[in-house]
Amino acid sequence: MLNQIDDVFRALADSSRRSIVERLAVGDKTVSELARPLAMTLPAVIQHLAVLEASGLVRSRKTGRVRTCSLDRTVFDRAEQWFVQRRLTWNERLDRLGDYLTDEHD
Repeated sequence: MLNQIDDVFRALADSSRRSIVERLAVGDKTVSELARPLAMTLPAVIQHLAVLEASGLVRSRKTGRVRTCSLDRTVFDRAEQWFVQRRLTWNERLDRLGDYLTDEHD
């Protein structure tokens, strides 16, 4: 699971890929639709999509000559679980530190 999380964070480290993901969150889009607002060539968009697909965030399907992309929300759920676990760990540590500091001043 950690390797996939690493791949997700690597994929989302780029603002163009985040933009693609945000647009796919609204609904499925063709590669051409995804490329249209981006200030880059179609081959560059395809490379970004390849990174997103390799991370598992995006899936694509080809119908005739048209490739349509969609988000795989289960990968987002796994990334969210990772964040939730980290938050719980840090909240517990901060609570223990607060208890320790309270005991020291009593």
